[in-house]
Order: sequence, then C-alpha cells, then structure tokens
Amino acid sequence: MTDEALKIEGYASLFWTRDLNDDVTAAGAFAESLAAGAPVTMLHQHDEAEPIGVWDEVVEDAKGLFVRGRILRATPRGRLVAALVEAGALDGLSIGFRQVKARTQGRLRVLSRVELWEVSIVTFPMLPDARLKISSGSA
Repeated sequence: MTDEALKIEGYASLFWTRDLNDDVTAAGAFAESLAAGAPVTMLHQHDEAEPIGVWDEVVEDAKGLFVRGRILRATPRGRLVAALVEAGALDGLSIGFRQVKARTQGRLRVLSRVELWEVSIVTFPMLPDARLKISSGSA
C-alpha cells in the first residue's frame, strides 16, 4: 500500500439538472461563495468529524461545479475511502451548503446562490450524475 495521496476530480454539481430532492442549481450559484475564498472541506458521507483530504481546485465552469483534489491516506478513514475509490466501489460526489437565494418553480427549488461548505465523497449522491474519477493530471 502506498502513502501517496489519491488524486481525484469530477463534477459535484451540474447546472440546470434536477436532483433526487427536486433541487436545481443555477449557473453562477457558487460564484460569490467561491470568490469569498472560504475553504471547501473534503468529507466522506458528509461526516464533519473526519475530513479525508483536500480540494485543490473548486471552480464553476459552463457545466457545473468542478472539483479536483487529493484523498489523504494519513488517517484510517482516508485510507479506507481511497481504497474504495480505487476499487470502483465509491464514486459519488455531494455538496454541503447553505441556501442564500432560491425560488420555487412548481415542485422544483432553483438555487441561485448558495454558500458552499463542503464536497463529500458519497455512496449515493443526491444528483446521480455527480461522480468522481481518479485523476491522471496534477492536483
């Protein structure tokens, strides 16, 4: 087993895509939060007690919220999550946030501004297409 961090990347949110909770994130929803420079924590299953790595890049692009980071093997949880990701058993991403501005459109809640707190690696993402992959690029 290597102690080297596992580099990962993916989309934690996709703009204008309905999730399983009937939320839709508008393009630009994360811009103010990201510009403020507050750190975005990497967690496993939204468990704030055990951060598992660092997000080196968290940016909005035309598609959604793109993240690139490293799962650190310095902790038991980090080693476990890295092993599960490498085995293909864990590949979901999910955001933890506070709604700042939203509107209701029928059954949908359209999030136009959120304060992003964390991006978790999860078993079942609320947005089914929010997935990570092992990164071949530099983090």
